[in-house]
Amino acid sequence: MSTSALAVTPVLVPLGTAMLAALAQQRPTVQQTISFAGIAALTVCALLLVAQASSGTPAVAQFGGWAAPYGIEFVVDGTGAALVLITALMGAASLLFLLSDADPGPRHPLLLPLVHGVLAGVGGSFCTADLFNLYVWFEVMLICSVGLFAIGARVDQLDGTFKYLALNLFGTLLLLMSVGLVYGATGHLNFGALGEASAQWPPALGLALLAALTLAFLIKAGAFPLFAWLPASYHTLPAPVLALFAGLLTKVGVYAVLRTLGDVFNPAPQVLYEALGWVAAATMITGVLGAAYHWDIRRILAFHIISQIGYILLGIALATPEGHAATLFYTLHHIVVKANLFLIGAIVWALTGSYDLRRIGGLYAPKPLLAVLFLIPALSLVGIPPLSGFWAKLLILREAIAQERIVWTAAALLVSVLTLYSMMKIWMEAFWKAHPDETWQPPRVRLGAAYLATAGLAAVTVWISLWPQSLLAYAQAAVDGFGR
Repeated sequence: MSTSALAVTPVLVPLGTAMLAALAQQRPTVQQTISFAGIAALTVCALLLVAQASSGTPAVAQFGGWAAPYGIEFVVDGTGAALVLITALMGAASLLFLLSDADPGPRHPLLLPLVHGVLAGVGGSFCTADLFNLYVWFEVMLICSVGLFAIGARVDQLDGTFKYLALNLFGTLLLLMSVGLVYGATGHLNFGALGEASAQWPPALGLALLAALTLAFLIKAGAFPLFAWLPASYHTLPAPVLALFAGLLTKVGVYAVLRTLGDVFNPAPQVLYEALGWVAAATMITGVLGAAYHWDIRRILAFHIISQIGYILLGIALATPEGHAATLFYTLHHIVVKANLFLIGAIVWALTGSYDLRRIGGLYAPKPLLAVLFLIPALSLVGIPPLSGFWAKLLILREAIAQERIVWTAAALLVSVLTLYSMMKIWMEAFWKAHPDETWQPPRVRLGAAYLATAGLAAVTVWISLWPQSLLAYAQAAVDGFGR
């Protein structure tokens, strides 16, 4: 592995953009230009990282003149590079959506700096090869996320901020304690050194430490039973920020589980994988039941974040290269689909005046393009062939069936049926039935940028759907070196 300055760009570019945007907060047009330039630069760097990882040579950077395992190290392999690229695409879609009138929230001068701060935290989490540094980037995300929750200063937003902060602080404290205990047991924090040192620790100690570490990551991922912070807070966010959070934040927690159990400490104790599989099944079921119960589009989609996290965790629990590849494939597909559904929900709000399905309707006839844009990610979320969700679920279910995990497989299939029910409810209530107000007509609002953002994400979904083998081959190559 060769040293490369490219490895630090997922952090330096958004941090630099955040700083410049903060300095230009009194000049909104300049701040917006800086923001788009920053996300464009991050996208270019992410593409270069993917190209380098595809060649079999991860980008590596070591800080302070200290070589691993003593210095902080960034290693951007195929998994990290793909997730950095999807992070950049989500940032671009959210920033573009902000140019429309579809639920953009308050135009606070610190909004854009905080958004880029979140992107820096996400990018750092995907690139670091140091356990304590991973904790640090989680904290960067938490600080910037709390700022974005509270920036509107409405009562419901402050209430959501408290709920988000309280439970995430519990996860943060558990994560910090776990990192300290792992360091005390091994004397290392570097991923490579931890993998070697963990092979020598007593089985009982290893199980206890990895269980605590995994639990902390599961809280961040929104897994059962500690997911209450997510549906209790996410719906208070403005739509572009909500889409960014929905697509990325819980996936960082999932990535941390994949990286630790699937790579750094691979093979982990079998009982941990077994427990993770049952947590995944419970997460799927409770999430989809919450979605089936609610009528608010944002709450329905928030609960579906939870249920889909269950699928991703199931891939990790299967503990095979095929399961890990399926996990990466599913994660990339789901980030795009979930963010797009939240953005489309905001367009529905802009046209009908409400997120409550019982108070809206009649969109199919005047807005057929919006109906198509909704169906693409909605049917993909369900897993209808040949859309990307079908291939993602097929990969997970095929490996679960191969391991004769009948209960887990049955749970996943049941959740798909209930997911179809939720998406049909949105379709029937928002698009198919007549609007409750007979005099309603779609208002004239600026939605060009919103349509462009959602159409772009739908195009990514269609690409994955029609050419899944390309992404699958990349995912298989990305996880090929796990546990070595």
